[in-house]
Amino acid sequence: MKISLFFYVLGLSTLTVIIKPQKSKAESISAGEEIYNDFCVQCHLSSGEGVSGVFPPLKASDYLFEDIDRSIAGIKYGLKGPISVNDEIYEGVMANQGLDNEEIADVMNYILNQWGNHYDDQITSQRVTNTSELKLE
Repeated sequence: MKISLFFYVLGLSTLTVIIKPQKSKAESISAGEEIYNDFCVQCHLSSGEGVSGVFPPLKASDYLFEDIDRSIAGIKYGLKGPISVNDEIYEGVMANQGLDNEEIADVMNYILNQWGNHYDDQITSQRVTNTSELKLE
């Protein structure tokens, strides 16, 4: 009886996770704004413009939109070494902020749809899960 109950609860928990509804894009962007304000605003500023030569812009960033998965990997794994953003070289370090895949998806949806940026698709936690560190090379 106890074993049956255990497997019933385990199965129900698994099913709940599997059929959990995905956030809407608007819900994800709203959650991403809070994450951005907690983790990103100090360097990239509330305007998304960054600091020339120090912290790259996220607003109208060619680097960001050139390869979305590479940008996801930068948040997921951190980023170091030179990058070119809007024809300016940045050689800083962005540490891994310890965000989980859903938080990374949310903050990416926020960044991709703020300050005049626009991205039609929705970044999902599954896409973040599938993003490889190799994208940074």
